[in-house]
Amino acid sequence: MGKPAAERRLAETEAAASMRGMRTSPRKLNLVAQTIRGKTASAALAELTFSRRRIARDVRKVLQAAIANAENNHQLDVDRLFVKEATVGRAFVLKRFHTRGRGRSARVEKMFAHLTVIVRESDEETE
Repeated sequence: MGKPAAERRLAETEAAASMRGMRTSPRKLNLVAQTIRGKTASAALAELTFSRRRIARDVRKVLQAAIANAENNHQLDVDRLFVKEATVGRAFVLKRFHTRGRGRSARVEKMFAHLTVIVRESDEETE
């Protein structure tokens, strides 16, 4: 006797992947996430591959994981996938101090963020 299986939160044509505790601020991560929202999966991968931002590599890994989840776990067609959502959330903050001149100190906040990417299979009518 165990717990009953939890209901699936996403629709049957959707798959998700997430990464928690990414070492960047949510504002910077959201700039990268904005570039892929609403694009097809292949266009979003190409956008992230040639992005000059450091965090784009990690966002690309999360998107590839979402595509793999859609293909392997939910039997969705990879060629018809698009990025439905790319959600950025605020995680914990490490608070450090930086010593300054004349006996002063300054606070340094090292921000972390969460990222969730949801891909969806497009309908035949919309193509």
